[in-house]
Amino acid sequence: MRKLLPCASSLVLLFLSVPPLSADDGATLYKQICASCHEAGVERAPSRQTLRAMSPERVLAALETGAMISMTSARTAVERRGIAEFVTGKPFGQALVTTPSPQSMCPVREGDFVSLFSGPLWHGWGVNNTRYQDRAMAGFTAAEVPRLKLKWAFGFPGDVAADAQPMVAGGRVFVGSQSGNVYALNAATGCVHWFFTAAASVRAAVTLGRLETDSGSRDMAFIGDRAGNVYSVNAATGRLIWKTKVDDHPLARVTGSPVFHNGRLYVPVASGEENAGAVADYECCRFRGSVVALNGATGDRIWKTYTIAEEARPTKKNKIGTQMWGPSGAPIWTSPVVDVTRNALYVTTGDNYSDPATPTSDAFLAFDLDSGKILWSRQTTPADAWNTGCRLDDKANCPDSDGPDFDFASPPILVTLSNGRRALVAGQKSGVVHAIDPDKQGEVLWQKRVGKGGINGGVQWGSAADQTNVYVPLSDLGRFSVRNSLATEPDPKVGGGMFALHLENGEQVWHTPPPPCGTRKRCSPAQSAAVSAIAGVVFSGSIDGHLRAFSTANGAIIWDFDTVGPKKTVNEVPARGGSLNGPGPAIAGGMLFVESGYAANGIPGNVLLAFSVDGK
Repeated sequence: MRKLLPCASSLVLLFLSVPPLSADDGATLYKQICASCHEAGVERAPSRQTLRAMSPERVLAALETGAMISMTSARTAVERRGIAEFVTGKPFGQALVTTPSPQSMCPVREGDFVSLFSGPLWHGWGVNNTRYQDRAMAGFTAAEVPRLKLKWAFGFPGDVAADAQPMVAGGRVFVGSQSGNVYALNAATGCVHWFFTAAASVRAAVTLGRLETDSGSRDMAFIGDRAGNVYSVNAATGRLIWKTKVDDHPLARVTGSPVFHNGRLYVPVASGEENAGAVADYECCRFRGSVVALNGATGDRIWKTYTIAEEARPTKKNKIGTQMWGPSGAPIWTSPVVDVTRNALYVTTGDNYSDPATPTSDAFLAFDLDSGKILWSRQTTPADAWNTGCRLDDKANCPDSDGPDFDFASPPILVTLSNGRRALVAGQKSGVVHAIDPDKQGEVLWQKRVGKGGINGGVQWGSAADQTNVYVPLSDLGRFSVRNSLATEPDPKVGGGMFALHLENGEQVWHTPPPPCGTRKRCSPAQSAAVSAIAGVVFSGSIDGHLRAFSTANGAIIWDFDTVGPKKTVNEVPARGGSLNGPGPAIAGGMLFVESGYAANGIPGNVLLAFSVDGK
């Protein structure tokens, strides 16, 4: 989830919420995203005449690495180039190529792909949301972690963020990108076995599924994109098998990784309407989060259950006379977890976008796997209705409760405690980690505060859990907002920290404060990215661009790699590392894979990094 302070309310709708456009739409994008400042004489915003005197390369640099990073980071490379060409009236000297070159493709060898499920595996979001890899699957030990070295790097052409969770299976790394390309890379070398182009950017982890057919078993890879599409492709070749739209709302998206179980694919659905709702003449809001169960073989819908039972209805009019709607929201940003014992599916939900607030926002929800019926819900923050309009001066579309925007961006982790009792554990943007009992209608077991919380605060993308502890990264990201400018800057002195909490009772085992940022630009100590663990070690990435390994015994930092800066890539794409935010490391087969670059509230970058012991 990415929520930023805009220069003008008309910018917000286009910033994150419209579908991708082509380079030919540069004039439209400029008018809708940029003109409100550049045509109005806003301080520090160059006039159109000034922009026409510049080269498109210089304008593009401002959009991708300069003052305009925060405002255009969510747009595609093609769109950013379209804006640069329109405002300068000049074409680029070199075209953007996003398809892999022939030299980057793997040599074709018969029988080089036997099965997705043979060998080490990091599946979906990460080992049933625990993000914990045992020694056999990890392929290296805590003692070997200080010897981890970069083995290869892969660049995503034209992107300014690398925010998709890698998945590892069958000796391959599957990963999406901002451009919409999904790659199947050789885990050992980084060469491309195949790539598939989705209709929109792909952040969710690729999900695996095996289907039994009359001709034998077939391994499939499932992909969700930010336009609300789900695809099934042949895992060996990348060939499309089916495509399904899971929600008709124009701003619907799949950001949480789908889950495959017993021939069905369970898809969580979120949306960008929370940001669109900021515009005073936008009729906010009508989207409702949902889980959609699809037939894995055909893509046909089996059931769809909304997180809010009733459809949105007209409520009141805002101060300029725009009709408001509600209830809305309660999106599912994260990956569900399957409970075979209870035949249930568990999710965590986001906030409401408009009034009235509902009891299923900011909550744990349980669904029956067969029918989709909601079995129970446990809300942790009531009356949390919020949209980006609450950050504007006029607050025209802000709900009466005005937040606090404490939704869940972290998925539930299902664990069994030493006393035999089970728990669902998840951190919240409130700064509180919750443990509830799935066998007693979500009865609260314990709650532990680790941070102040906030719009980009608390626990953002996800924790990891072993048999004893849950390892929790703290964001509490602080930002400087520059008035009369399109830039927002992270505060280098606010946020961050790692915590270990005992699964039995939530008691703090240890806490490690964040290392300082120093003088690095667009730096923050916030640890927003999801963490991943092996026996004895938990890995956490930071907005400052560092990937660090912490001892699970006492929180001591035993390894630190600075990912920021230019990287030589195996596909010969210009690439650099930046902030670590969103996904966390994938660990399997003696290797660790992590994406680096997150322009919206940190340092831009566009690279996937592969580490192994001694770089071999």
